[in-house]
Parts: sequence; structure tokens; C-alpha cells
Amino acid sequence: MDTSAFDVDSNKVLFGSKSVTKLPDEIKRLDSSSPLILTSKGKNGIVHGEMLSKILTDASMSPAAILNVAVMHTPKTVTEEALKHLKARGFDCIVSIGGGSVVGLGKALSIRTGLKHICIPTTYSGSELTPILGETENGRKVTRTDPKIQPDFVIYDVDLTMSLPVATCSYSGVNAIAHAVESLYAVNTTPTISKLALEGIKELAEALPAIVQHPDDRAAREKAQHGAWLCGVCLGSSAMALHHKLCHTLGGSFNLPHAETHTIILPHAVAYNAPAIPETMEKLASILPDSKADAIQGLNSLVEKLKVSRALKEFGMQAEDIDKATDIAMSMQYANPRAMERDGIRELIRRAWAGEPARI
Repeated sequence: MDTSAFDVDSNKVLFGSKSVTKLPDEIKRLDSSSPLILTSKGKNGIVHGEMLSKILTDASMSPAAILNVAVMHTPKTVTEEALKHLKARGFDCIVSIGGGSVVGLGKALSIRTGLKHICIPTTYSGSELTPILGETENGRKVTRTDPKIQPDFVIYDVDLTMSLPVATCSYSGVNAIAHAVESLYAVNTTPTISKLALEGIKELAEALPAIVQHPDDRAAREKAQHGAWLCGVCLGSSAMALHHKLCHTLGGSFNLPHAETHTIILPHAVAYNAPAIPETMEKLASILPDSKADAIQGLNSLVEKLKVSRALKEFGMQAEDIDKATDIAMSMQYANPRAMERDGIRELIRRAWAGEPARI
């Protein structure tokens, strides 16, 4: 893909190999000069932070501070601690590099301070394209939407994804697919969003198995990155439904990993809604490999080809948590094409806990 810029609802997006080197230019374009670099905890976060610091230093930009504190589900305690660092220094913008957890922390800081926010995603979560922020406090994850939450610029550099483990590619990629799937039957969906969603799902459904087979396939990783962008646009332009509600419940209340939970839940949420969305099921089946005119089979097959876990119990969820998760999910209703019935929701969660294939 040639390096090019796109407008997405006034949000600038840049694609291309080596595009991360354009970071100093984009910081200046936002009338900023002293960024706070946000990364995740761990080795990858340190490497990413040092890389950006060098790029900025080579461009004769003021030395940037690096904060390696982001964790999944954006706990408010972590955000508050980061705010102390932010206010103690004269930073005038935020640069987040990493997966959805880092992007989430960047959003949380930006909406609280009014500072510009540049994202450099290294996974396929798609959250960098949305005005949505999910935060966790006291065991509950709550989301809110505000145009000011949406980052000001996004840089997609395929080079930064080449070392991303195959399993992480798969989980984050299906997470992105989930964003687009729900936009197909959202209460405020449009023909344009549906078209973008189907294209994004198709690109990821083709690219992810290719990455599993050939991890060094640059074209496949670039295709997945583009598909994730499309799916993120869809999530940012439509309402969330059952799938996202369940994932927020499971992640925020039981501390289950974000992308893995999305991957496990998606086929089951689609199967639950299937009787109420026959036209959407037909459209999904038409773009999913190995669907044989059955979208649920297509999703089951995709997850199987990605060789990832399908059981929530493998990530620490206990059997006794099934009823608690059901109660929490039923307590906060989202607009959904099929009414949320307790027995059906409980069975959905039980199947996902056990790792069974999705079915109607």
C-alpha cells in the first residue's frame, strides 16, 4: 500500500512503511512540541518508547518523557496516576503507541486534559478510530462516547506489526471484526457503514489465516491493518449491541483479557442474534471463507483456522461466574436486534466458558 492520507470524520490517518518517521511533522502540525509518550508495561513498551524518543530527538524536537504504565481495561487508578505525571511536566500533546490498552489510556488522558492525541497502533484493535472510551472502576467497565475522545491523528506503520506474535494478530484481528459485525445490525447503521464493515471483515478474514500460515507475510499484515482501520471506522460510527456489552461485562468484572474475550464471544453473540437478522447473516456468509452459506459456520471455521483458544475458562473464568456474568449483562440493556432473554444469555456465556462451537 502506498503511503497516503485519509480523512475520517475530520480525523487524519496515515498509512505506509516507515510512516512512523513522520511523527515529528504531525506533532508540529498540531502546534505541539513536547509530547508525552505512552506505552504498555513490559519490554515491548520500552522498545516502542525508546524508538519514538530517538525519532523525535533526531528531528531536534524537545526530549519526550515516556510513561510505560498502560494496562488492559483502562483502570481509573492507572489514569489518575498518569495524570499526576502529565500535570507535573509541561507536556502539550500525547502520543500513544501499542495496542488498545495504550490507546485507551491516551484517550482517558486526552479527554481529561484537552491535549491533542496521536495514536500509533501496533495491533488490529481498531479503537484508535473511535470516540469511545471504556474505563474500569470497582470491578465494572463503563463506556462513554464523546467526539473529543477520538484521537487527532493515527499512524499505521506496517513495520511495527511485523514482530507482533501470531496469536496477538489473531485475537486483535477478530476483535476488530467484531466491531464491524455489530455495526451491520446497529440501530443507527447506514448503507455506507455496512459497505465498509463488509469490506473490513473480508480483508481480515482473508489476512489473518495467511498470517498464521506465514508470519512474515508483509502483504497479509498490511491487509489486516487496513481491514482493522475499516472496522474501527464502523465502530466509531455506530451503536454497540450484545457482543460488546458481554465483552465489557466479562472483561471489566472478571479481568478477562480484552481481545481474547472478543474473539471467544463473537460467534456466540452472532448465533444468539441470528434469528432476528437473516439479511445480515446472508451478507456475512457471502464474505466469510468456508461459510457454505452459513455465517456461524464461517465464524467457527475462521476461529479454528487461527488456532486460538475458544474457552473463557482457559483465561481464569470460573464456572460459578457464569450466573454472575449473566446477572450483570441483564442489568444494563443495550439496543440489540433480539431481546435479551436471561436463559439464552446464560447459555451463550456457558458455551463460551466451555469453549464449545457457536450454534443457534
